[in-house]
Amino acid sequence: MISAQQLPFPNKIQRVMEEEACEEQYDSENCTCSSTSTESNSDSPVILKILQNWVPRVSPYFDKEHYTYVGRQIVIQESIEHFGAVVWPGALALSQYLESNQERFNLKDKQVLEIGAGTGLVSIVACILGAYVTATDLPEVLENLSFNISSNIQNMNIHKPEVRKLVWGESLSEDFPSSSYHYDFLLASDVVYHHTALDPLLETMVYFCQPGTVLLWANKFRFSTDYEFLEKLSSIFDTTILAEFPESNVKLIKATVREN
Repeated sequence: MISAQQLPFPNKIQRVMEEEACEEQYDSENCTCSSTSTESNSDSPVILKILQNWVPRVSPYFDKEHYTYVGRQIVIQESIEHFGAVVWPGALALSQYLESNQERFNLKDKQVLEIGAGTGLVSIVACILGAYVTATDLPEVLENLSFNISSNIQNMNIHKPEVRKLVWGESLSEDFPSSSYHYDFLLASDVVYHHTALDPLLETMVYFCQPGTVLLWANKFRFSTDYEFLEKLSSIFDTTILAEFPESNVKLIKATVREN
């Protein structure tokens, strides 16, 4: 069951070409995140805004973006070679929310797993907030992910994160046996879009969300399949929409194992 708000299901969701979404994101040079609260009551999602300064850029090669979270400058190396090597709006929204809600979601000394970590921005923010972080993604993304994490946390007195391969739905019990791995938080951003791995993704979320685990998932809702995935998630977990970023079409959802 979804709390906080009933999801709007439009009669027709316009499918925007992924290339157009990529072009929009590649044009972002710098990003400053801020929030304006219009929360009417404790049960309603807070309405937030991501403020972005766009600078035109056309390059097929690696480039770098500069962000500031938790008083730290974070430099992210991107590439257009893979979707996972680009900072998407959901990562900005989740990073902002974690920074602004440290009392509600205290990551200090907590075990945190990020799936689809991409460039590593969210994992880096979680590290700075004091978490024991395991950042995971596909094999082809790990080199850039490892570079971003190691270059941003060097000389910091924080828990050193781990970077691991994780293919959704594959070898979960072998690579992450539940008897040995329990995470306090499962983080995901913009992992749902128009691709064929949605069922394995849901399987992965179900596997890692044990009793006591909090899933925080931020996503830009582009396609009808995004809403369908949220409906499937909500049929399995207790879900709450914590925040919405209307200008970016991003929703931030909390999910926990449903109590019997």
